[in-house]
Amino acid sequence: QVQLVESGGGLVQAGGSLRLSCAASGRIFSRNVMGWYRQAPGKQRELVADMTSSSIPNYADSVKGRFTISRDNAKNTVYLQMNSLKPEDTAVYYCRLSQTILTMTEYWGQGTQVTVSS
Repeated sequence: QVQLVESGGGLVQAGGSLRLSCAASGRIFSRNVMGWYRQAPGKQRELVADMTSSSIPNYADSVKGRFTISRDNAKNTVYLQMNSLKPEDTAVYYCRLSQTILTMTEYWGQGTQVTVSS
């Protein structure tokens, strides 16, 4: 099993910045994808950004140029630096890890609230 622990959410004014962290522990294989999803009230969960274990990033169009994903494989930790935050970025942010050994398995964190005030 894999456990994911997120931190770094909070309340910030529009234009501000926050940094999210997600530390993974347990049975983690060297090849995996770690990333961030978010879910706003009344909306479906959506991809924000993810990154392969070889550090190839992937971003949602809505956050390109404002958010930066990074990871430290030695610590099994993924980060999301969020700059120029907008009220529409308000959501619960979830960390996700996926890895494939015969079949793909995904794990989710408990979520951290990000609130951007206007």
